[in-house]
Amino acid sequence: MPIGTIRDLGSEGKTVLLRLDLNSPIDPSSNLILDDKRFREHLPTIRALDKSRVVIITHQSRPGKKDFTTLEAHAEKLEQLLGKPVTYVDSIFGRPAREAVHRMRPGEIVMLENVRFNAEENLTLKPEEAKKTHLVKKLSTLGDVFVNDAFGTAHRSQPTVVGLPLAMRSAGGLLMEKEVFTLSKVFSGAPQPVCMVLGGTKVDDSIDVARNVLDKGIADTVIVIGVVANVFLIAAGYDIGKPSAQLIAQLKYQPEIEKAKAILATYKDRVIMPQTVAVRENNCRKEYPVTKIPQNAPVLDIGMDAIHDMIGVLKKSGTVVLNGPAGLFEESDFATGTYEMIKAASKVDFSVVGGGHTAVVIEKMGLEGDFTHISTGGGACIEFLTGKVLPAVEALEQSKKIFG
Repeated sequence: MPIGTIRDLGSEGKTVLLRLDLNSPIDPSSNLILDDKRFREHLPTIRALDKSRVVIITHQSRPGKKDFTTLEAHAEKLEQLLGKPVTYVDSIFGRPAREAVHRMRPGEIVMLENVRFNAEENLTLKPEEAKKTHLVKKLSTLGDVFVNDAFGTAHRSQPTVVGLPLAMRSAGGLLMEKEVFTLSKVFSGAPQPVCMVLGGTKVDDSIDVARNVLDKGIADTVIVIGVVANVFLIAAGYDIGKPSAQLIAQLKYQPEIEKAKAILATYKDRVIMPQTVAVRENNCRKEYPVTKIPQNAPVLDIGMDAIHDMIGVLKKSGTVVLNGPAGLFEESDFATGTYEMIKAASKVDFSVVGGGHTAVVIEKMGLEGDFTHISTGGGACIEFLTGKVLPAVEALEQSKKIFG
């Protein structure tokens, strides 16, 4: 069942509780927001609610982290980008929050304090349990309807994400709607053939995605790069050298080697691994075939021959889903694989990027406009691609059943 949208809500003149994901890189010493990408992604939804009283619920980081802080800077940043006042209230549901909301007129915006300052928001709860929390009970009295636009937290089962939709009439914001619609298209209706490029260091998630898309016939080919490729190379019997094997052990990904072996046993012809890699040797980039990787040199990128072969596959694809870099892209010597794979993926008919580091590089390259969709939620996007129903999406579907 699809989620409700803000067009169905009839929110004009109403008080809308709006859940955003404004969690951003911050300089802890100055509280300066270093990247406002997430803010910009939410602007269309906020503007679409300009005839409502908009009460923003959002978070920054989590307890114990250096960047776990108040949202004063977030309200200022949003005010700059919107070109209209955003009132910050240093309360979540206490008297200052209630009074600020009570005073609002249609068209005004209030941002409540970091919702993760409330201990209940840091719990993982089933929707029915989340609905019973003090946080949800108190917040739900502040508004008439709830809109969730926070796709970046859609894989979390936290009270504001899964409890509020059961407590009040709810819908997905424009960003949530776009994410769910575009990512669903990967499973049905995407131009053929479909190729998944899985890289970076989140090996367990990537292996779950590979298994899901191959088992269900969603992807014709899976290309592995980055640390994901190193795990597959070990699974295929190659010696990737001590430093790279130690990194896999350090990240506790040895159990993933067996899973990669099982995937290769069934789908060997459909998983494309690099046949050449780049290592750091005497402080320089040196390339080797995977049969001759030196024992003491770390594998930090895919080799030029591998790039050539993989780009050949991308050129023949109708759809490419790209998640994760090919190597240590922060160093120019080892950025080639990541940059070349991005360039090739940007030329495909239907191209989806799974957020995270890859999205940062694309922005740096100025290629955002060349992709069909760049997801705002790394974790949420990859969980969606593993075939799991995201808790936030499921809660919005339930809300539609309950409230219509």
